[in-house]
Amino acid sequence: MQHWARRLEQEIDGVMRIFGGVQQLREIYKDNRNLFEVQENEPQKLVEKVAGDIESLLDRKVQALKRLADAAENFQKAHRWQDNIKEEDILYYDAKADAELDDPESEDVERGSKASTLRLDFVEDSNFKNKVNYSYTAVQIPTDIYKGSTIILNELNWTEALENVFIENRRQDPTLLWQVFGSATGVTRYYPATPWRAPKKIDLYDVRRRPWYIQGASSPKDMVIIVDVSGSVSGLTLKLMKTSVCEMLDTLSDDDYVNVASFNEKAQPVSCFTHLVQANVRNKKVFKEAVQGMVAKGTTGYKAGFEYAFDQLQNSNITRANCNKMIMMFTDGGEDRVQDVFEKYNWPNRTVRVFTFSVGQHNYDVTPLQWMACANKGYYFEIPSIGAIRINTQEYLDVLGRPMVLAGKEAKQVQWTNVYEDALGLGLVVTGTLPVFNLTQDGPGEKKNQLILGVMGIDVALNDIKRLTPNYTLGANGYVFAIDLNGYVLLHPNLKPQTTNFREPVTLDFLDAELEDENKEEIRRSMIDGNKGHKQIRTLVKSLDERYIDEVMRNYTWVPIRSTNYSLGLVLPPYSTFYLQANLSDQILQVKYFEFLLPSSFESEGHVFIAPREYCKDLNASDNNTEFLKNFIELMEKVTPDSKQCNNFLLHNLILDTGITQQLVERVWRDQDLNTYSLLAVFAATDGGITRVFPNKAAEDWTENPEPFNASFYRRSLDNHGYVFKPPHQDALLRPLELENDTVGILVSTAVELSLGGRTLRPAVVGVKLDLEAWAEKFKVLASNRTHQDQPQKCGPSSHCEMDCEVNNEDLLCVLIDDGGFLVLSNQNHQWDQVGRFFSEVDANLMLALYNNSFYTRKESYDYQAACAPQPPGNLGSAPRGIFVPTIADFLNLAWWTSAAAWSLFQQLLYGIIYHSWFHADPAEAEGNPEVRESSCVMKQTQYYFGSVNASYNAIIDCGNCSRLFHAQRLTNTNLLFVVAEKPMCSQCEAGRLLQKETHSDGPEQCELVQRPRYRRGPHICFDYNATEDTSDCGRGASFPPSLGVLVSLQLLLLLGLPPRPQPQVHAHASRHL
Repeated sequence: MQHWARRLEQEIDGVMRIFGGVQQLREIYKDNRNLFEVQENEPQKLVEKVAGDIESLLDRKVQALKRLADAAENFQKAHRWQDNIKEEDILYYDAKADAELDDPESEDVERGSKASTLRLDFVEDSNFKNKVNYSYTAVQIPTDIYKGSTIILNELNWTEALENVFIENRRQDPTLLWQVFGSATGVTRYYPATPWRAPKKIDLYDVRRRPWYIQGASSPKDMVIIVDVSGSVSGLTLKLMKTSVCEMLDTLSDDDYVNVASFNEKAQPVSCFTHLVQANVRNKKVFKEAVQGMVAKGTTGYKAGFEYAFDQLQNSNITRANCNKMIMMFTDGGEDRVQDVFEKYNWPNRTVRVFTFSVGQHNYDVTPLQWMACANKGYYFEIPSIGAIRINTQEYLDVLGRPMVLAGKEAKQVQWTNVYEDALGLGLVVTGTLPVFNLTQDGPGEKKNQLILGVMGIDVALNDIKRLTPNYTLGANGYVFAIDLNGYVLLHPNLKPQTTNFREPVTLDFLDAELEDENKEEIRRSMIDGNKGHKQIRTLVKSLDERYIDEVMRNYTWVPIRSTNYSLGLVLPPYSTFYLQANLSDQILQVKYFEFLLPSSFESEGHVFIAPREYCKDLNASDNNTEFLKNFIELMEKVTPDSKQCNNFLLHNLILDTGITQQLVERVWRDQDLNTYSLLAVFAATDGGITRVFPNKAAEDWTENPEPFNASFYRRSLDNHGYVFKPPHQDALLRPLELENDTVGILVSTAVELSLGGRTLRPAVVGVKLDLEAWAEKFKVLASNRTHQDQPQKCGPSSHCEMDCEVNNEDLLCVLIDDGGFLVLSNQNHQWDQVGRFFSEVDANLMLALYNNSFYTRKESYDYQAACAPQPPGNLGSAPRGIFVPTIADFLNLAWWTSAAAWSLFQQLLYGIIYHSWFHADPAEAEGNPEVRESSCVMKQTQYYFGSVNASYNAIIDCGNCSRLFHAQRLTNTNLLFVVAEKPMCSQCEAGRLLQKETHSDGPEQCELVQRPRYRRGPHICFDYNATEDTSDCGRGASFPPSLGVLVSLQLLLLLGLPPRPQPQVHAHASRHL
C-alpha cells in the first residue's frame, strides 16, 4: 500500500508542477518586480487608526444627540399645557396615514380625522434604503394608543419644534441617518420623514419596547418576578398572568438579570434557573416556555414569595447587574402585607423596589398591594384585561428613571446599544442614546419633576462602520472585529443573521462567532476590560462553506474604542503581514493589460472573472459576473485607473493581476494538452480579484465564487501547505452526480508563496480541475501492481502477487477521502456518483472505524444565526369567512379563547373594559416585517478534520465472521487519506452512523450554561438611588366604567371585522403631566 501511496503522491505532484505553474508564477512575479511594491500591515498601527476613525464617526453622532436632547428639554419646558387641544389644531405627518388611507374600511377615513395629517412627496435615498422627505419629520403612534387624547396631542405640539433641530443636525453632518425621539408617552418622532412599514397584521411597534429605548431610559436591573399560583388564580386570570410575565421579560435587555418564581404556600423557580441569570434571548425563551406550565393550586403565601425574591437579590456569589433591584409580584389579590418581611430584608434603606400587579377582575381589597408598592419605592398597577398588559408591564421604567432624572447632567451620558435590526429597513445598526428629562416644576418652590420625557436616538449603520476598516489589504483570511461589554460582536465577518426579530437585538457572542478555545476566552476578557493587547495563537477555523476545519496560526491585536463601550480587534494570518500594491504608472502597460479583460481575448487567454468590488463610485453592481464585467469595461472606457472617483489601489492591483495571470497562460497553459492528464481546466485566482480559467469553455461549468476572498478553495489553500482537493459539494438528500459529458470535476489548488527581500506573502492560488471519471480510472491503475504498460494480472489464492485496487475491486474497496471526510475518488464504479458526499453516507462502518482510530477528530458547534421554515398553520381545510361569527368549535377551541376577538368579546361584555387588543398578532409581522417566511433558529454543526495519526495504519473492524481489515495512510503534501479495506461480507456489523449534516437543535443546555456564565461587564454608570426622590406617586389603579353604548358599538365593529379606534387606556400612570 505504501508503494501505491507514493505513486499517487508522485502523480499528483507531477500534474501540479506541470500545469499548476506555481514555480512559473513565482518567476513571473519576480520578472514584474518593478510593477508593484511590498507593503506591510502593522497590526498595532492599523487597529489604533481604525479605532480612532470609529471614535470620530461616533463622536459626531454624540454631538448631534446632545444638541437634540438639550433642545427637547428646553422646548418641553417652554411648552404651555393645553387642556382643550383638539386633533384639528395639530398638523403633522402621520407615518401610518398612507396605509390607513389606502384601507377603505379604516374608521379614521370615515371620520375624516386625517384633516390634520400632512401629505408628503418622497424621494428615493440609497443611504436610507427608503423613500424620504428631508423637509419634515414623521410621527408613529402605537395602535393601542388613542391619537386624539390630550396627552398625545400636547406631545405632538411641543415635539414639532424638534423638526428644525433635526434638519440643522443633518446640515452639519450629512452622513447622519435616522434621528429619533422616543417619547415616554409612546409617540415616536423621527427624521427624515418616511412612510411607516405597514405590516400585514396589526402594528404592535411601540418605541418604549425597542432595545435602544429600554437601554437609554434606565440603568441595568436585577429583577425577580414572583407569580401567585394559588387556587384562586385560575382560568383567564392565570392566562393574563402568564402573558404579563412574558411581556415583562421583553422589557429586559442583556444588561439586566432576572429570575421568575411561582408561589402559593411555598415558592419555587418556574424553570431550571435557581438564581438570577442574564436576560438574554435564550434565557428569556426558557422562562417563557416554563411560565406556560404554571398550574394554580394551594393557598396564597406572600411571605414565601417575597422571602424567595429577597434571597435571590441578596445572593452575591453570582454575576448580576448590581444596579436597580426590584421585585415584580403578579397576584389576584390578598390581605397579607408581609410587613415583617420588608422590615427584615428591605427597611430602612429600601434598596429593593417592589412593584405589585393586581391581575384580572375580582372583588379583593387592593389596599395591601398598594401599600406594599408605596412602602418600598415601587408602584401599583392593575391589569384587568389583556388590553392593559403591554402598557402596564412597561410603565415601571418611569419609576426607575427617577434617580436618573434627579441626577441631572451627571446622568446625561451617551450609551451605545447592541446590534439590532432597524424597523425602517436600514438593516443592522447600533444606536447612540441619550435620556431626555422633564425640567419643569409643578409650581414655585416645588420639587423638581422626576419624569423622564423619553430617549433621543441616532442610528449608525454597521456598513458605515465597516467602511472605516481595511478592505482588501488584510488578505482573504484577515479581518477586523469589534465587541461590546457583553462580548457580543458589533463587527465580524461571521455576523450574518439569516433572519432578524424586531423585538430582540442581534446578540452573537465572539466565542460563538468563532470556534471557542482558551486563548480566545482570554482575548475576549481583555477586550471587555478595555485593555490593549497582542497574541499569536494556534486555533481552529471553519471553512467558508462550513464543511471543513483547519488548524491555523493567527495574530490577534486589540485596542479599546475610546468614549464607547466597544473594543476593536484585528486578526491576521502570518502570511498576510505583507501585501502587494501595484504601481502601474506606465499607461501603455495599463492599456495592454486591460485588453486581457475584454471578452474578445478569452478564447486565446482563458476566461476572466473579476471580483465584484467597489472599484469606482459610478460602477453599477450586478450578481451576474458577465454583466458586472461589461459594466466595468464600459466605465473604464470613460475614466482612468487614477481617477479620483475610483479606488486606485483596487484598480491597479486588478489590472496588474490581469497581466500576470495572462503571462501564466502564455508561459505554461497554452502549450499544454490538458487531455493528456485528463484535466478539465486550469485556473489561477489572485488577491487582486482576478480568477482566470483556461480554456475558455471550462468557464461554463465554473461554479466558484468570483470574489476569491469569498471562495472556499482560495481561503483554504492559503491556510494549508500542499495541494488541497475539493470534491463537488453533494447533499445526502439530493440526487447523485450526473457524469454526463465529463463535466464533473475535482478542484486541486495550492497557494503561491513569494519570498521577496526576506518578506513572505501569498498573493495567489493556482490549481487544476480533474476529470472525475478519467481520474477514477487512473486512481485504480495507480493503486495496482502494474505500470501503465502492463496488463492487469488477477491475483488468486494460488498466485504469488498481492491483491490490488484495480483487478480485485470486487474484493477490495479503495478510496481517497479528504480532510473533511468527503469522498474524493473510489475504485468502485457505482460510487463515482457519490463523490463529494460525507463518507459515512457511503460506508458508515468504515468511516466510524477511521474516526475511532483517530484518523479524524470531530468538532461540534452551534449556529445561532440560522433560519428555519415556519411550522405550517393549522385549519388549512376550512374556507375563510367574510364576517367572523364564533362557532361552537371556536368556543371549544383554546386557540380561539386566546384570540383578540374572544378576549374582547368576553372581557368587554363581562368585565366592562372599553379596550380590545390585537395582542396575539404574530410579533414578527406585527412589528413591521410584512413577509415572514422563515424564523430564527439554532442549528448544530459538525465538522471532521484530520486527527493525530500521520503514519500508515492497519486495523481490523471487529465483528466476528463479518470483521474487516483496513489500511489507511495520509498522502504527503495533500489533504487526502488513502484507505484500502476489505469489502463488507455482510450487513450485520452496521454500527452507528456518523453525521456531518447540519441539524436543528435547541442549542446547548441553558440550565448548564448559566452555571458557568461567560465573562461580561455591565455599563460603567448606575443610577438607582437619589435621596431627593419623591416616592409618593406609587399608583392608584383608577379606572372608569364604560357606557353600555360604547361596549355594544365596539363589539359590533369587532364581529363585523371593522377595526375600532382604540379608546384611551386609563391606567395607574394616567396622570403624566407634561
